[in-house]
Amino acid sequence: MDKDPDEALVQRCRRGDRSALEALVRQYQKPLYNAAFRVLGNADDASETTQTVFLRVWERIQDYDPQYRFFSWIYRIAVNESLDVLRRTRREEPIGDDEEHLPAGEMADPARQLDGAQLARRVQAALDRMKGEDRVVLTLRHFSECSYREIADILHIEEKTVKSRLFEARQRLRVLLEPTDGNQS
Repeated sequence: MDKDPDEALVQRCRRGDRSALEALVRQYQKPLYNAAFRVLGNADDASETTQTVFLRVWERIQDYDPQYRFFSWIYRIAVNESLDVLRRTRREEPIGDDEEHLPAGEMADPARQLDGAQLARRVQAALDRMKGEDRVVLTLRHFSECSYREIADILHIEEKTVKSRLFEARQRLRVLLEPTDGNQS
C-alpha cells in the first residue's frame, strides 16, 4: 500500500501535538462536513457531527492502524457518527432552508443558479427519504468523490459489494427523482 500522506501528522498527533490535529482539521473539515450534510440533510447536525468526528479522532488516534489510509479511517468515523445521528433523530423532514449550506459551485448566471438550487433541493430531499446505507454509499461516491476501493475500505466491505449497493441505491434515487403528475418539485 502506498505511503499515507497524513502519516507524519498522525504520528505527531499520537505524541500529543495539537497543531498536527489542527492541520488534519483544516484538511478534512470541509469534505467531512459535506459528507455528513448529505447523509443528514441538516447543516447544524452536519456541523456538530464534524466536530464530534475530530474529537473522536483525537481520543482514538492511538487506535488508528497505519496499515490503512488515514482518509479511510476518518471517513469511517464520520459515516458511523452520521448514521448514529440519523438513527437518534429519525430525521425524515425535508431539508428546509439548509440548501444555503450546500457546497457552492462556480458562480453562474441567476437562472442557472436557480436551476442548480432547485436540483440540489430535489436531490437532497430524495436522499433524505432514503435509508442511511443508501445515503452513505451515494454520498461517498458522488459528493465526496471516493473511488470504489476507498468506499470499500471505509465501509469494510468488498469492492463488488460497493458496486452492487451503488447500483441499487442509484435505482432507488432515480425513482425518487422522477417527476410525478407533471410536478418536478
